[in-house]
Amino acid sequence: MTITKAQLQRIYPNARELSVDTLLDGINRAMEERDITTPLRQAHFLAQIGHESGELRYREEIASGSAYEGRRDLGNTQSGDGRRFKGRGLIQLTGRYNYEKYSRAVGRQAEIMEDPALIANDDFLTVDVAAWYWDTRDLNKHADRDDVLTVTKLINGGTRGLDDRKRLLKSAKKELQA
Repeated sequence: MTITKAQLQRIYPNARELSVDTLLDGINRAMEERDITTPLRQAHFLAQIGHESGELRYREEIASGSAYEGRRDLGNTQSGDGRRFKGRGLIQLTGRYNYEKYSRAVGRQAEIMEDPALIANDDFLTVDVAAWYWDTRDLNKHADRDDVLTVTKLINGGTRGLDDRKRLLKSAKKELQA
C-alpha cells in the first residue's frame, strides 16, 4: 500500500510539510524494497521512524556524538569516531561499525565513509537506512504479531519513548486501517 501525503500528515501532525514532501517518495520506496508492505507492518515502521525522528523533524542526533567516543562496541576505534559517526537517519545509525555495514550493503562504502553526514543529508539515504535497519533486525515478524514492545527494544535497546511510539502506532493503524 502506498502512503499518501495526507495520511503521513495525519500520522505526524507535528511534521513540517516540506519534510513530508521531501521524504514521502523515499518512505514508500524503502518500504516496498524491504517488504514493509502490509498495513500492520507499515503502521509499525511509521510509528518507529516517527518517534526516532521527532515526526520527521530530525535526521541527525542533536547531541554531538562525543558520548560515543571510544565505544568499541560501535566500532569507534579512531579518534573522532564518536562525533563523526553519531546517530543519523530516521532510525539513527550510530558508530563506525554500523556505518560500514550499511554503506557496504548499499554499495556506497567509499562515499558514505568519507562523508557520514550523507546519511542525514541525502533524502533517500536517511529513509533507506531506517528500512535497512528494520530489515536486518527482521522486524517485520514482530510487526506481524503487533508486538510494539519487542520492535521498540530492537530499535532502541530499551523502552525509551514507548508511550509516544504507541501513540504514533495507534494513529498509523487508524490511518492505514491496520
